[in-house]
Amino acid sequence: MSRLALARAVVAAIALGTAGCATLPSGHPAPRDPFERFNRSVFRMNTALDHAVFRPIACGSQRVPGPIWTGVGNFVSNLFYPITLVNDLLQGKFPDTLNDVARLAINTTVGVGGVLDPATAMHLARNYEDFGVTLGKWGVPSGPYLMLPILGPSTLRDAIGMAPQAYAYIVIPGAAIGLGLYGTDLIQSRAELLPADRLVESAYDPYAFERNIYLQRRDFWVNGDTEPLSATGDPSRADSCH
Repeated sequence: MSRLALARAVVAAIALGTAGCATLPSGHPAPRDPFERFNRSVFRMNTALDHAVFRPIACGSQRVPGPIWTGVGNFVSNLFYPITLVNDLLQGKFPDTLNDVARLAINTTVGVGGVLDPATAMHLARNYEDFGVTLGKWGVPSGPYLMLPILGPSTLRDAIGMAPQAYAYIVIPGAAIGLGLYGTDLIQSRAELLPADRLVESAYDPYAFERNIYLQRRDFWVNGDTEPLSATGDPSRADSCH
């Protein structure tokens, strides 16, 4: 699946969600989550949608042969890789820009339109940047935590950053093609996260568990640096569907 940051952030709420409740465990919202009561209700809705639609489709996708699965994921990831390039430039990360220009050029040509990934074999790291991280690097505060319907965990800053991303995903290629590509990306992201289901389902408070992971990860990307995305393994071998 595409390694786009937005896709992973978007699918996290669906992929990691388990049945939550709208009541607050402590009686008071967390400092960074002033809308916690509403967010928990949305989390509960996302969970129901995941169990009814996304998780079954992700489990069914495991029947797709590994090489085809990987090729489709590489293609979608390469297609939207310019988003990372733009954010490299906006953040002034010029060495990463050169790396990512080379990676995009090699995978698009030698990699047959991005279906293959020779750039990784050449030790060109796959980086990940999005507009929410760029806004954070520019000093825009994260704002309150938000659980968006279907789209999942976010913050006010990250939600604003989704606007140019959505334009790149859907408007530029056209609504029909864009939604198809995004849907493919979403299902592959969900499938990659299947092994995490049991971990989250065993958490005392799955909603808080997911929220804390999301906020910590985003804080690290803004205040530290973005680590290259590593392979998550073949989702067809995930056993959480059994």
